[in-house]
Amino acid sequence: MSLRLIKAGTSDALTLNGISKRSFDSDALIGGPLSGGPPGYMSVPFHTKMARQGHLYKLSDDGLIVGGAILFLKGDELNVGRIFVAPEHFRKGYGTFMMREIEKLFPEVKELTLDTPVWNARTNSLYSKLGYQEIKRDKEFVYYSKCL
Repeated sequence: MSLRLIKAGTSDALTLNGISKRSFDSDALIGGPLSGGPPGYMSVPFHTKMARQGHLYKLSDDGLIVGGAILFLKGDELNVGRIFVAPEHFRKGYGTFMMREIEKLFPEVKELTLDTPVWNARTNSLYSKLGYQEIKRDKEFVYYSKCL
């Protein structure tokens, strides 16, 4: 297994858009809304724009794209806008690998932030397991932070 998390190009936007759509739509199987995801989760123009701006990353396993991330660096803080893995590759450690790689990719970062839906036990469990601390929550989201 040769895993790599690297910046995606605009040529990867279509593939990553399909993975994003399938990943977020699969949340309906674990208690999420019937369909839906974060803004732009199923928009090729959105993913193309994120690639052009340098925010879109792809996770590949032996050259096959299996997931992606949208990351926003601002000074010494990195916001993990989202990560997603193709449903056929769930429970293989890709999400954990991606989060650990994200932490390594930006050595200048002192704090990582992210949020995830309150109802999503899968993602809340992942972030807690990886040492992220809940900093607040509202009716919809749990907000996490991790100082490096």
